[in-house]
Amino acid sequence: MNPPATPEPRWQKSSFSGVDGEDCVEVTHAEPHLLLRESDDPTIALTLSPPALLSLIRQTKDKTET
Repeated sequence: MNPPATPEPRWQKSSFSGVDGEDCVEVTHAEPHLLLRESDDPTIALTLSPPALLSLIRQTKDKTET
């Protein structure tokens, strides 16, 4: 008997996608981690814990607001 197939992740695009909508960051949940990738190169993804992703977002936001 074969093990059940792992479903494909459902990637969610950022609400801020640049001018033409092609420069997107996408995220999905892969228990217990989160995966983050750029839509223009979906073959590469960062694997982060939820606290690490929150830290990355905060640091990026702080740098873009200064």
